[in-house]
Amino acid sequence: MASAQSGDAQTDDDAGPLTRWVQGSISNPDRTYRAMFYVVTIFFLVTTLFPFYWLIVLALTPESAIVNMGLLPKGFNPGAFVTIFERLPFHIYLFNSFVLALGTTVIVLALASLAGYVFGRLSFPGRGLLMILVLAISYFPPAAFLLPLFRLFTGNVEIFGLSSPMLFNTPGAMVLPFSALFLPLSIFILTTFYGQIPDGLEDAARVEGTTRLGALFRVIIPLSAPGVATAGVLTFISVYNEFFFSFLMTDGQAQNWAPLVWGILGYQTQYTASYNLMAAASIVGVLPVAILVVVAQERIVSGLTSGALKE
Repeated sequence: MASAQSGDAQTDDDAGPLTRWVQGSISNPDRTYRAMFYVVTIFFLVTTLFPFYWLIVLALTPESAIVNMGLLPKGFNPGAFVTIFERLPFHIYLFNSFVLALGTTVIVLALASLAGYVFGRLSFPGRGLLMILVLAISYFPPAAFLLPLFRLFTGNVEIFGLSSPMLFNTPGAMVLPFSALFLPLSIFILTTFYGQIPDGLEDAARVEGTTRLGALFRVIIPLSAPGVATAGVLTFISVYNEFFFSFLMTDGQAQNWAPLVWGILGYQTQYTASYNLMAAASIVGVLPVAILVVVAQERIVSGLTSGALKE
């Protein structure tokens, strides 16, 4: 017996680190799960927060010292956060992006609520196929719509002898494509939530004399608040961060509804680039979205994970 135990001990000592780790994982799986959780969390935090940290490093480093950068700023120049508003009307670019995102979110939620009610609570032939077609729109690359939309928004399309309106440098040239691109995802989210509301609640409202539209806004939407909040926040963030149409549908002037991306690129000229100002502008620009996510994080998490109601 003693010789067998000594043999087992000798075998454990001779085993490699991988073998010992596997044996320890089998004997204590909770410790392994906890270690894997910490590893994944640290990896996620590093990959997610490092770009933001690098922006802070660049923003605090004086422009003349931005060469051969390391992980720490070369100097301390918080005045860049003031200079971005002195050199350009950056607050107007922020306001433009906020208005465009808010307007698109309102339009998307209004249309997605109606479509979600139809797909989620009504039965009609071809509903599944039509839903697939709606979702397929979100997979089209935005570049595929650029040329026809640009011609349409610059008044170069005639329909029945009437020229299309001139929407270039107006909010319409961005809000309309944004609404079409981000509408399918909101429809899918709201369809899932609206379809899980008990029929008895809507029937009770209908008995009281409420129309279908009234039941939607008085019963269905309030009970689907997590889904509505999730669709709204995701749409707002997507539009606020959108680059393609925002860059091509305006001339870059703040008074012409140029969004945030134009303001950040305004600190770059043909021959120079103020990287510290661009980094500071990026940090200021991301703050509204960060605050929105922090405030609405519970709604977003519950909207993405629950999606079900109990009768």
